[in-house]
Amino acid sequence: MSAPPAGTDRVVVDLPNVVGTTDPYVLGARGPWTRPAGPLTARRAFAAAHVVPLTTADNTPGRPAELDWDATLGFRHMLWSYGLGVAEVMDTAQRGMGLDWDAAAYLIRRTAAEARSVGGLLACGAGTDHLTPARVAELVAGDREAGLHAVTDAYREQLGTVAAAGATPVLMASRALAAVARDADDYLAVYSTLLSEVTEPVILHWLGEVFDPALAGYWGAGDPHAAAATVLELLRAHGGKVDGVKVSLLDAGFEVWLRGQLPAGVRLYSGDDFNYPELVVGDDHGHSDALLGVFAAIAPAASTALQALESRDEAGRARALEILRSTEALGRHMFEEPTPHYKAGIAFLSWLNGHQPGFQMVGGLQSARSARHLTTLFRLADGAGLLLDPDRAAHRMRAFLEVAGITPEETR
Repeated sequence: MSAPPAGTDRVVVDLPNVVGTTDPYVLGARGPWTRPAGPLTARRAFAAAHVVPLTTADNTPGRPAELDWDATLGFRHMLWSYGLGVAEVMDTAQRGMGLDWDAAAYLIRRTAAEARSVGGLLACGAGTDHLTPARVAELVAGDREAGLHAVTDAYREQLGTVAAAGATPVLMASRALAAVARDADDYLAVYSTLLSEVTEPVILHWLGEVFDPALAGYWGAGDPHAAAATVLELLRAHGGKVDGVKVSLLDAGFEVWLRGQLPAGVRLYSGDDFNYPELVVGDDHGHSDALLGVFAAIAPAASTALQALESRDEAGRARALEILRSTEALGRHMFEEPTPHYKAGIAFLSWLNGHQPGFQMVGGLQSARSARHLTTLFRLADGAGLLLDPDRAAHRMRAFLEVAGITPEETR
């Protein structure tokens, strides 16, 4: 390990460079982050939380998820302590990428109990992912009306679990519905049925194909404006049943346009992990609320920015924008293509910051990002003041690089 620069006690770690050797890197200080004294009211903000597997579990592809409940629930308590809501069993929790419905349902119940114990805000994903690929193939090959009914019933089952837990349901975009539906009318039929049955407002979930290629053409159209026409028709018919729409298309201009089209009282929850600073802070014409995976990675900074917005003045807005922009490079790197593997970055930062004992993910998906990618992530997190204990983060980074075969002595 390199020695710190003379006259300083700063932490140093040797990091790989582009020519295949290592250079000493001096870590900065953590940011000036604060926890709120009371509820955050200027924006409604959910952080989509990841899950932590047992270090001794068989975390291989296709195996049932075995979670470390202390670490998984402890991470959610950390988010609540910063005034953020928790979005549970969403895409970030590896829905459709290793977290099976049995584990997700149990996690919903466990997290709901923890939320009640601290008065934490909680929304939970309800989808159709317990329909196996083989079953979906049968539905696609069979009668379309019967297939739509089967998808509706699958949604009902998961909605029942979320409702029983007392959480706000998020009607997740469904791979099964995308496969069975032929046009916008099919989406309207399924969603209208479900919204007519729910007793409390739900959040609609529009996840773009950049996050999940199986969702291409969702809402019955490839063009987002044409798809938005279906969403808006649904909202006009059932607006009282919809708290908001989460939009994850990574298209800031489209999100601002759609925000202006929503009926009064319906929120636009930004899921844009690239452009969240401007979208969430907003301007005199409006703002988005947040349901973001990146907020799980930058929780201390996100919370401090949202606290600044509580002043509801220009100074507070400018401070919030400054803070969130300082994390933007980190978010863009974490969510770079292939975007579905952003979850590895969230788990890596969670490990560096001591929220989980090992850098592991359900299904072994910690291997989905390279040592080069994660080294850059380390640098960007440090630059944003988000390595909360530099000594621990440096120690863990050295261990990670050593396992990867990257050491000052051995680098070629």
